[in-house]
Amino acid sequence: MVLYEYPFNEGIRTMLRLEHLFDRLGQLVARDAPVDHHFALATIFEIMDVASRADLKSDLLKELERHRAQLQSYRGNPHISEAALDQIVGRIDHAFDGLNQLQGKAGQALQSNDWLMGIRSRIGIPGGTCEFDLPSYYAWQQLDPAKRRADLMGWIATLSPLAEALQVLLGLLRDSGAPQRVVAAGGQYQQSLPAGRTYQLMRVRLDGADGLVPEMTGHRLMVGVRLMRPDADGRLRLAAEDRDFELTLCA
Repeated sequence: MVLYEYPFNEGIRTMLRLEHLFDRLGQLVARDAPVDHHFALATIFEIMDVASRADLKSDLLKELERHRAQLQSYRGNPHISEAALDQIVGRIDHAFDGLNQLQGKAGQALQSNDWLMGIRSRIGIPGGTCEFDLPSYYAWQQLDPAKRRADLMGWIATLSPLAEALQVLLGLLRDSGAPQRVVAAGGQYQQSLPAGRTYQLMRVRLDGADGLVPEMTGHRLMVGVRLMRPDADGRLRLAAEDRDFELTLCA
């Protein structure tokens, strides 16, 4: 099964992009090859670029506070496990405190590192980090993998509070939805959304063996999914056939 996600607003879109980058970063850092650590460093710079939005930190803090207040309102409900509630609220509190203590924007501490910023200024240029352009960076790439990894982990530590906040918030958002099996008649599916409820994320899970790709749209009134199939040239064409898939709407 292949999972696709579609954000309904810019804030969730930014969070998903950052989550994607942190996931890639974790995979690259664990490897040993210099080229993997080069792209790990490039990913750190991408995270800094995406997280440079002035209001991102305050928006995440507000969302954490909103979820905490909502969960605290469940105290005393006989249908709610106090132990489970304490665990979730504890995770929110830890993420909130870590992000709140972060000075400035995510990665701001790295901007005072002239060596890193020199690499950042060249890394977007095709071939701009060759050994004759950045000999000190080339020398770093020849170090033992454990030493390079230790350096990377130290730089990543300045971004960890952001990663934790994203993990908590996106986890809560995804858990808010209940999956349902629906049928795309002739490859197309539409569903009206109830008034008064704001959804933020749509999740579509397809059988990868079918070779279908969902083309998703959504706004506050309606969501739509068109099941597409790539032709011989890779262009997507509507798969005009009835297919069922799993749909989850998360608020």
